[in-house]
Amino acid sequence: MDPKKILIEGIIQDLVSYICEDKGVAIDEAMTIVYNSIVYTKLIEEATGLYIEGSAYVYELLKDELDEGVLKQKEI
Repeated sequence: MDPKKILIEGIIQDLVSYICEDKGVAIDEAMTIVYNSIVYTKLIEEATGLYIEGSAYVYELLKDELDEGVLKQKEI
């Protein structure tokens, strides 16, 4: 398997776990949230390079998207 795809799958698994913990939802609902997000679209688009970021960083992007309805990258 392609190393990029392995990284992407790992981040997706982490995102689902984080949502289950934070929101108290079942795995299938958490998966629906992730797979229907803009963050997921950007994550699987290898040209964005989002797959090389840590899961916690990607989750912060997802939380912002869910809270604000848009994807925003915050400056450090």
